[in-house]
Amino acid sequence: MIPYASIDEKEERVKPLDREDCALLRDLARPPERKDEAIDHLDLKIVDWDLLLKNARSHGVLPMLFLRFKDCNSSMPLEVLKELRAEYERNVFHSITNAAELIALLKAFEREGIPAMPFKGVVLGVSAYHDLTARPAGDLDLLIFRHDLDKARAALLRRGYELKTAMGADGSPAVADYYEYHFERQADGMVVELRWRLELTQPRFRRNLGMAWVWPSRKSVTLAGAEVPDLERGKALLILCMHGSKHAWSRLIWIVDVAQLLATSPDLNWEKIMKEARRCGLSRTLALGVLLARGFADSQVPAKVLEAFRADKIASQLAGYFEIHIFDAPGTTPSGPVPYNVQLLGGWDRVRMFLSPNFLLPNEKDRSFIRLPKALGILYLVVRPIRILLDRSPR
Repeated sequence: MIPYASIDEKEERVKPLDREDCALLRDLARPPERKDEAIDHLDLKIVDWDLLLKNARSHGVLPMLFLRFKDCNSSMPLEVLKELRAEYERNVFHSITNAAELIALLKAFEREGIPAMPFKGVVLGVSAYHDLTARPAGDLDLLIFRHDLDKARAALLRRGYELKTAMGADGSPAVADYYEYHFERQADGMVVELRWRLELTQPRFRRNLGMAWVWPSRKSVTLAGAEVPDLERGKALLILCMHGSKHAWSRLIWIVDVAQLLATSPDLNWEKIMKEARRCGLSRTLALGVLLARGFADSQVPAKVLEAFRADKIASQLAGYFEIHIFDAPGTTPSGPVPYNVQLLGGWDRVRMFLSPNFLLPNEKDRSFIRLPKALGILYLVVRPIRILLDRSPR
């Protein structure tokens, strides 16, 4: 079997594109049935096709680039089209392989009495794109209940996976506030990310969004002929917006995911979704994700909903920043007195964060910020709030 190579989230950044290249990639965010006809002419102005392909790969839209160009009258050089087709076919192979492994894993978990919710990846490809090969295959992401972690870990080990997450002496992840086990299988390079909690930012001060949040409202979707669990559309939208915001919307695919879900879910209950976003502290991330989908893909949402999202000045400013810089400075966040990860939080969540009894507990970031002798460790209680206010990383 060809070793699996992950093409999700870990691609190296490449040289920025010219304006015409950016315009072409931006147009990929629009659903095919609503795409701007200008995409058929934009390729005439492409000077460096290799650079375009590298950026498309980095932003996770290489499969869509091929699907848009394979049947049109394009000036794309034949050797470039051949390379693009080869990349697409590799992704098709990995998508099918992922689908088969996911179905097998879910069955193995079911035999052990372990409920599991797949998210992103091939399941999102089927449910939001109606084509499991239309987006990069990536890893297999599974959400489980915390109390099933040991059984799930054992089931994965029996299937030939190795746990790659650094573990502490107590058997939990060595890194504080870490809610994910990373498994790899050497035989075929398959990667499984096992989560028991979904987080936006500052995990110790956030709500516990896990299986109890998504499992009761689950739906199902047909993947490669098998029925598998799928997120309810509203929860899926909140998770996509949370994930994109957590990573500072540094990849175009995350905006396309939101746009595709909106395009294929015209009957969303926006009142319910917005209420749930407020309850979970995700109102700003929801607004940010939808505003980006609107800006890139002209996604259709009710006028009152769009008006409410635009009224959030911070969300609008952040969306404007990411829309401008997604190709020339992906992963960066706006400068200013308030760190990005704090801007994502609403007013009450900021209060909850700063009043949390755990807020001043130092972690490895604080110790890396300034190295103090062990005898002066108490001073990290002062260092930590300063470090947080100066921190400009997305998370």
